[in-house]
Amino acid sequence: MAKNNQVQRKLKTRHVTMIALGGCIGTGLFMTSGSIIAKAGPGGGLVAYIAMGLMVYFLMTSLGELATNLPISGSFAAYNARYVDPALGFAMGWNYWFNWAITVAIDISTAALLIQYWLPQTPGWIWSLIILILIFTINAFSVSAFGETEYWLSIIKVVTVIIFLIIGLAMIVGILNGPAVGLRNFTYKKAPFVGGIPAIINVFLIAGFSFQGTELIGVTAGESENPEKAVPKAINDVFWRILLFYILSIFVIAALIPYTSPNLLRAANGNIAVSPFTLVFKRAGLAFAASLMNAVVLTAVLSSANSGAYASTRMLYSLAQDHYAPRIFGQTTRHGIPFVALLATILVSLATFATSIFGQKIYMWLVAASGLTGFIAWIGIALSHFRFRRAFIKQGHQLSELKYHAKLFPLGPIIALILCLVVIGGQNIDAFIHWDWQQIGVTYIGIPLVLILYLGYKWKHHTKIIPLEEVDVSPER
Repeated sequence: MAKNNQVQRKLKTRHVTMIALGGCIGTGLFMTSGSIIAKAGPGGGLVAYIAMGLMVYFLMTSLGELATNLPISGSFAAYNARYVDPALGFAMGWNYWFNWAITVAIDISTAALLIQYWLPQTPGWIWSLIILILIFTINAFSVSAFGETEYWLSIIKVVTVIIFLIIGLAMIVGILNGPAVGLRNFTYKKAPFVGGIPAIINVFLIAGFSFQGTELIGVTAGESENPEKAVPKAINDVFWRILLFYILSIFVIAALIPYTSPNLLRAANGNIAVSPFTLVFKRAGLAFAASLMNAVVLTAVLSSANSGAYASTRMLYSLAQDHYAPRIFGQTTRHGIPFVALLATILVSLATFATSIFGQKIYMWLVAASGLTGFIAWIGIALSHFRFRRAFIKQGHQLSELKYHAKLFPLGPIIALILCLVVIGGQNIDAFIHWDWQQIGVTYIGIPLVLILYLGYKWKHHTKIIPLEEVDVSPER
């Protein structure tokens, strides 16, 4: 272990940019995007993704302002504690660590299923164990090893989406594979809007989950070689990434596949053979489309697991640095790796994975508990930025002092906060309509867990919301 217990700034600008880029592209885009079109129609799907894209854009610009002012690992939990309330930082930090530790287990289970697509006779748990060891190894050596791995995994995803868009748009205008498809699916039967506003709100959650992981930009700021340059660059590209990779992808899928196609819903259940991307590639004449997309989705899952191990490790390290977790988790190796925090994360992931084999009911509750965590973390980002900017101005500072400042303040964080609350509240409205307490518990268990952490810390340490004139807005930890 190193004596100074500090992480090292070894992530290059290209690493941070590609991590931000890859963080926008996951299994949500490849597998569940079609179900949005099936449930809300092509127009409703586009509206849902535009609304969620707007929310994510505002959140990332808020995070950009915070992360360039104070670039530290485990950033948003530290910002919650520094700009709002120490109890909120404690609750958000442990909540986020818990979420990603469980998500790693979910991802390794998913990756094993994807590998069994090619090797159905092999036991899945062996592949899960191999992948978990691989993830641990990548994260145990140096942060540059993590950055380089994410760089190449992200390139695979980005290239796939670009090829998909080129082929899809060529088919829409008639350059490829017969006469032009045009936009007739946008007026087919009840299209473009199916189910009206309730259906659009209902699919907000699916669209929102697709963007989970974009907040990793803030976590990487603490280990970026040049956060003042790398973070704003990654943030400024968010708008164009959302427009290119999500809005255009949804447009292409909606134009080529009618919303009434049962395949759109079947893909959401994990059937790679009917993924919207697979169907479009098959239509273009690629006979090996299913295997190709299986490989790409496997890449996305491995990237998610790798990022999850990194994010949860840095969050636990940050909690220890701020005295919210045992000090041992704040120790680093001579290469700047919080090894004990990494080991704890991997052990929790392994234990969660074991419950999927021996205790399916416990496993489902754990998965459900982690479901809302990303949105809860986003609420924390919006609150932190709102409080930081108000405190910064109240204490006599000028915006010109900031290395990067978010646009449309205070409208941006307020819109993001409201949309996050709408998504969380609307996750399972049917359970409230029918007063299904079990479903309500499974769906919303993440909320009471955060409240217990917040109120428990507040009761024990008698913390309070920090007055604006006392908020520490300095660029030093």
